Amino acid sequence: MTRIYTASIGTESNTFSPVPTCRDDYAQSVLYGPGEHPDDGPKQCTAQLWVARHRAAKDGFTLVEGSCFHASPGGRTNRADYEAMRDTILSEIADALPLDALLLGMHGAMAAFGYDDVEGDLLERARALVGPGCVIGVELDPHCHLTLKRVGLSDIIVMYKEYPHTDTVARAHELLDFVLGTLAGRLRPVMSVFDCRQIGSFPTTHPLMRAFVDRATGFEGKDGILSVSIGHCYPYADVPEMGCRLLVVADGDKAAADRVATLLGQEFAALRGVTTPRFHGVDEGIDAALAMPGQPIAVTDASDNAGGGGPSDNTTILRRMIEKGVTNVALGPLYDPVAVRTCFAAGLGAEFPLRFGGKTGPASGQPIDAMVKVTGLARDATQTYGSTQSELGDLAAIRIGGIDVVLNSARTQALGRELFTHVGIDPTQRKLLVLKSSNHFRAHYDPILAGVLHIHSDGLLRRDDYRLIDYQNVQRPIWPLDEDAVGELIA
Repeated sequence: MTRIYTASIGTESNTFSPVPTCRDDYAQSVLYGPGEHPDDGPKQCTAQLWVARHRAAKDGFTLVEGSCFHASPGGRTNRADYEAMRDTILSEIADALPLDALLLGMHGAMAAFGYDDVEGDLLERARALVGPGCVIGVELDPHCHLTLKRVGLSDIIVMYKEYPHTDTVARAHELLDFVLGTLAGRLRPVMSVFDCRQIGSFPTTHPLMRAFVDRATGFEGKDGILSVSIGHCYPYADVPEMGCRLLVVADGDKAAADRVATLLGQEFAALRGVTTPRFHGVDEGIDAALAMPGQPIAVTDASDNAGGGGPSDNTTILRRMIEKGVTNVALGPLYDPVAVRTCFAAGLGAEFPLRFGGKTGPASGQPIDAMVKVTGLARDATQTYGSTQSELGDLAAIRIGGIDVVLNSARTQALGRELFTHVGIDPTQRKLLVLKSSNHFRAHYDPILAGVLHIHSDGLLRRDDYRLIDYQNVQRPIWPLDEDAVGELIA
């Protein structure tokens, strides 16, 4: 019987971040041994395992479940911890031989100290174990670095199409279909890559990006084209192959894959700059949001987004709202496990002076000292993220005047409304929701929002102008660092 091994490893590594990532961060998010993954739904980077588990009997293959590792975005992963996780997966592969296929869930923008291309490193070692005849299928986040090394070592790569990432399960089914089709001899996948030579932000909630994704998807299932994936890039990693790339998988026809990759890659390049939302300064943004009709209005603190590796403890927007006397506001999540512990010690309803936020480094702003009231407490909370659940850790809601702040102990971004409802806050009843997120929140907040406004504060992440990021290792030319950068077919 066909034997397929599956495992996951992933995080999004901001190489400019002062917050290194270690095994404890993986344990706080996703760290499962073989067979330990819960059956209630996929987690981050584990959709392929969850889908394969539920299809193995029906599709007639033996599934060997391996380990799963995922951490919330941060700085580079500790070298020894990465190598230990990698070697765990490799040991499981070796013990499971012979294997017909590997089905791997990876983020695609993970870096460790000493490793710019973690995914390429793992794939190289895995390929050496399983040999050239084993089919390797990989599911990636579109905010990845689509390196030539991992393309050369894999048979099939499929990325999520949506940003927010609401289609991880659908893409996992697609990837498994391609792997099984290849094993049965029905498919002969070949891949082509167009390098757009650009850095950008491409939320699929933007009408132009929505139209482009729909157009690209329209090529699938026709004239031998199996899959089209759009690599948006992850701009906060100073690694050589950072940048937007278009990937096409065809059934045996490399020339067809090349043509479609070039056509769509050039069209993607034409979206340079036009899908990035407008960012306001702090005071201007607060005033503009208050003037918008209806409620709630989402105000993004995207420059302190944990989803991009930010510390998520910047206090600048909150401080200005307190100083300006703004009311009817809920803000979160603000990462401060020490303050959360203090609030639990004080208890629900306690009023006391608390210092919170501003702890990680210069990009966090100054701590806030205020008399607060503890209005909500929740242990081991989670929030909805597409078809998955994301860990929030322990939550403490505090009130300062007319502002409710949700503090959390597991650094993550705002994704689901449970961030507020777990601690008794009804987000529909607030004029402003200040969310530490860039775009992922929209999957679950859009149905209740009257509008969205983006603020660029003094947080870690540059959202307004990528030319201000101190890249040293990115391959040049690349737009917008170089205005004359031109895309090309590279594989």
